[in-house]
Amino acid sequence: MPAIILANTRYSRIVAQRGDFHAHLYFDATTAEAARALRARIGNQFEVELGNWNERPVGPHPTWSAEIIFATAEFGSLVPWLALHRNGLSVLVHPNTGDDLADHRDHAMWLGVPVALRLDVLGPDN
Repeated sequence: MPAIILANTRYSRIVAQRGDFHAHLYFDATTAEAARALRARIGNQFEVELGNWNERPVGPHPTWSAEIIFATAEFGSLVPWLALHRNGLSVLVHPNTGDDLADHRDHAMWLGVPVALRLDVLGPDN
């Protein structure tokens, strides 16, 4: 059962070949427990890989963040669920096409308030 249908474009072919997405949960010291609980719930309810838990800015992420890695097949169930259960946290969802700058800038989807990313660290020279 396909969870998401992507238009027949170069972008959709790359995502189909790579087959995964990232969701980044943004939090701080006051919301860390809510983020930890949400991350655990996601890990229990969905076929995902729980990635890095960062209590400092890392890469383009200007605040604390937790990474969730999931296959395209999980998109249709995980992303709508996150929209309803993010508990006020901002969440970035992006595909992994191999172009980090485009993935975080052009292909990004936000749940909640967008966070200004440090895209300069993803530029062509980085």
